[in-house]
Amino acid sequence: MKHIKDIPHFDRPREKLAAKGPEALSDSELLAILLGSGVKGKNVFQVAHAILRKLDKDKKKIDVKALVSIEGVGFARACQIVASFELARRRLLKESIFIQKAEDVLPLISYIAGKKQEYFLCISLNGANEVIGNRVVTVGLLNTNQVHPREVFVDAISDRAASIIVAHNHPSGILKPSPDDIAITRQLVEDGKILGIPVLDHIIITKKGHLSLKETGLM
Repeated sequence: MKHIKDIPHFDRPREKLAAKGPEALSDSELLAILLGSGVKGKNVFQVAHAILRKLDKDKKKIDVKALVSIEGVGFARACQIVASFELARRRLLKESIFIQKAEDVLPLISYIAGKKQEYFLCISLNGANEVIGNRVVTVGLLNTNQVHPREVFVDAISDRAASIIVAHNHPSGILKPSPDDIAITRQLVEDGKILGIPVLDHIIITKKGHLSLKETGLM
């Protein structure tokens, strides 16, 4: 496989992107730009191909731990790649998702379904129910998670959100709200009324499916 220096100048990834746009580049060429260079014994395209193989094999959200296990990918590069993917995910979802029902939220939260820790998310919506923010509020240990209303609403206020939807996963796989789940939901609903930012739904997700507290009448 050729090194970048062996490729004609006009056909190198950066020059190609500048001249033809990102759509003209292959996945490995786009990754090569993010990586910048290879390492001893592996050129940048070989490292990029190794990352793509990992992505295709795992079929899940890539993380720093998975990337640093690849030869040629250190901690700094792994963080850069994960940050780039997350930024792209947020921007694309923000522009393309319009929420009408619980199922519309699933593309934004499906990545936490199989997590071994409990993730609590807050999704900000504008007045037209379009997604304008999607953030992790807290990450718990195993099946416990402490959520404070202040942490839930702080970014929603910054986003000037008209409403929010919250969601979390159950690492246990049990698709049933706990008494704590119901209590924090009702607390958030009351706080949302005071702030003028209604809580539209609280969705629990596992590998087996999802449950909407709104649809089950538990809000």
